[in-house]
Amino acid sequence: MDATNLAELYGSPLVDWAQVEGRLARGLPQAPGAGGPGRHTCWLATVNADGSPHVTGIGALWHAGAFWFETGTTTRKGRNLARDPRCSLSVATDEFDLVVDGAATLVEDPTLVAELAALWAADGWPARVDATGTALTAEFSAPSAGPPPWHVYRIEARAATALLTVDPGGATRWRF
Repeated sequence: MDATNLAELYGSPLVDWAQVEGRLARGLPQAPGAGGPGRHTCWLATVNADGSPHVTGIGALWHAGAFWFETGTTTRKGRNLARDPRCSLSVATDEFDLVVDGAATLVEDPTLVAELAALWAADGWPARVDATGTALTAEFSAPSAGPPPWHVYRIEARAATALLTVDPGGATRWRF
């Protein structure tokens, strides 16, 4: 991992990636009614066929050193990722703003899909594995996810940038 201090001119220290990962591991509540600073929206940017950006809010989990999300294959983000897996995910926490750049990979391992379904269910979304064993279903999901089945994606981070919003401040970019 290569870290670059983007706030060196202000005398700010490098942000510690372990600090970022530790905060992400505490979760990013997205439940309705969680509002205010206790609610976090992740934003996923993909590339449209014409090269223009497409940005949409998603529910994402940080688990095992990666971001995970789900969507239907017929959604714009699903179609974009099938054609070009490059993407960025951003989220604001109380401690920092974070952008992760990488590639989204479709998860087809039934054991891993079941593990993610259990994590989403524990977080309040009643996801479960569908009959195929490689996708999810539930009574509801975000309207932008399209109809079930929903497929799980993992974002393989190539770079990340964090801007601390608390003392001592700082901004760091990592290349993995």
